[in-house]
Amino acid sequence: MLTPTYPIRPLPPQTEIETVPVLRALVEANKALAELKGRAATIPNQGILIDTLALQEAKASSEIENIVTT
Repeated sequence: MLTPTYPIRPLPPQTEIETVPVLRALVEANKALAELKGRAATIPNQGILIDTLALQEAKASSEIENIVTT
């Protein structure tokens, strides 16, 4: 059995996470996602981009594992 090399804190955290800076960052993230959704709707064939995600993940995984492929 593997033992963690760092302490794992219980969830949920005991500290307050809904602070003013966090909520401001949440608003900015929401705006960015809304803009991305709007821009994505203008792409004629979104499937082309989505289909490449599996290839990108496989390439990154191979790089991490140091596997040479052609």
